[in-house]
Amino acid sequence: MAETLTVDRLEAWYGDSKVLHGMDFNIRAGEVVTLLGRNGAGKTTTLKAIMGLMERRAGSIRVDGAEIIAAAPYDIARKGLALCPEERGIFSSLSVRENLLLPPALAKGGMTIAQVLDLFPNLKERLDSQGTKLSGGEQQMLALGRILHTGARILLLDEPTEGLAPVIIQQIGRTIEKLKALGFTILLVEQNVAFASGLADRHYVVELGRVVDEIPGPELDARLDTLKTYLGL
Repeated sequence: MAETLTVDRLEAWYGDSKVLHGMDFNIRAGEVVTLLGRNGAGKTTTLKAIMGLMERRAGSIRVDGAEIIAAAPYDIARKGLALCPEERGIFSSLSVRENLLLPPALAKGGMTIAQVLDLFPNLKERLDSQGTKLSGGEQQMLALGRILHTGARILLLDEPTEGLAPVIIQQIGRTIEKLKALGFTILLVEQNVAFASGLADRHYVVELGRVVDEIPGPELDARLDTLKTYLGL
C-alpha cells in the first residue's frame, strides 16, 4: 500500500524554542494511525506543522510523494488535508447549517450536506441551532462534518473524544470506522488509549518532539505495560 503522508526529520519552533526534534513517521492510504504520548510531547504541534501553521519548520512532509514543507496552509489544504482541532473551532453565532457551508471546497469529492447529515444524524434536527446551543458531542460532529464537506481525504484529528460522554465517544469511534471504510486516511492524536486501540492500524509513541516507538495495532495489548510507562500511567 502506497504511503499517503510521509513525515521525515520534521522540526518546528515556537519563536526561538525548538519543539519538534526530528519527527519520523508515515501513513499509508486508508490507514488510521495514532500519535500517543504525554501532554506536551509534541503531538498537537506535529499536526499544526503538517498543516503549515507553525511559523518555522524544517525537514520533509510529503503527500502522495509531493513535498509540502514550504507550502502555505491554503495550498496544503488543496492537497486534501484538513485539521479538526481540539477546540473544534465552531462559530458560535452561526447555525449548524451555516457552519457546514462556511468553509470553501478545497478538493474534489467533498461530502454533500446530505451525506454529512447521514453520517451524523444528531445534526439533522439541529440545522438551525446556533453553535452555542450544541452539546460537546454535537460540536465535535459538526467540526468533523465541516472538514468532510471541504473534500479533505487525509484527516488530522486532535483529541476528538476530549470531554465527551462515553456514549458519544462510542459514536465518534463508529464514525471513524465508517470513514476508514470509505477510504479516508486518518492521523489521530488521542489520550484515550482504550479508544485508540480499537481503531488504529499502528501507533507512534511521541516523547520530547520525536517518535520513540512504533506499535502495530495487533501488538498493543501485549505491549500495554511498555506503553503505560511511556505515558506515565
